[in-house]
Amino acid sequence: MTREQFEDIAQLAYDNLPGIFKEKIDNVRIIVEDYPTEKELRSVGLKSKHHLLGLYQGIPALQRGSWYGMTPMLPDTIFLFQNNIQGVCKKEEEIPNKIREVLIHEIAHYFGMNEEEVRAAGF
Repeated sequence: MTREQFEDIAQLAYDNLPGIFKEKIDNVRIIVEDYPTEKELRSVGLKSKHHLLGLYQGIPALQRGSWYGMTPMLPDTIFLFQNNIQGVCKKEEEIPNKIREVLIHEIAHYFGMNEEEVRAAGF
């Protein structure tokens, strides 16, 4: 699958999120990369670049105080790691569902859920 096709699927997954969630997402960008960097791996305590499907980096919405936005703020970032997502899918038809699953998982982190809470909620 090309990067453009993967990004189109990710955009569609985002566009199809329930409005109640999309309305509350602010200052977040979604980036597709092949693999995580060493720095990104260290941030989550992993060593292999092949195991991380997605990553949220930023200030979770519930931790943003009245100070947030008073000065220009870089956007939070949700990374989707294309090669890893494709690697866990046995068939190409599974990729859109996996992208959606990873995207929702990372958006849950944006809303302040830690890894245990996200997994307990089924994301």
